[in-house]
Amino acid sequence: QLQFVESGGGSVQSGGSLRLSCVASGFALDPYAVGWFRQAPGKGHEGVSCIESRRDGDTKYVDSVKGRFTISRDNARNTAYLQMNSLKPEDTGVYFCQVVRADLLLLSGQCVSSYNNWGRGTQVTVSS
Repeated sequence: QLQFVESGGGSVQSGGSLRLSCVASGFALDPYAVGWFRQAPGKGHEGVSCIESRRDGDTKYVDSVKGRFTISRDNARNTAYLQMNSLKPEDTGVYFCQVVRADLLLLSGQCVSSYNNWGRGTQVTVSS
């Protein structure tokens, strides 16, 4: 199965910024649409943002992060990024990368994971 290694998390105060990275492990990223998901304590994986397979591909964001988060990718580096600005305490959670359903992203703007094999993720903690 396709796997990612996520990094870049940390502890910041409200209003701070973090840049997350995820590297595709053992496969080439460029054919796939990719998404960032987060899991708050006691909750399931929430789709935060997705990007189509092209470097300049269409992007989607959950309403709660629009205007604050930016997803990008560098296929040559096999890496996807999530720039997070103006962080809020409700952004706290473990963040994961995953391949997403390209058809759902294209047709309805949904970030739906294609697989359920989640990596270790990277912890983001935002204090008020």
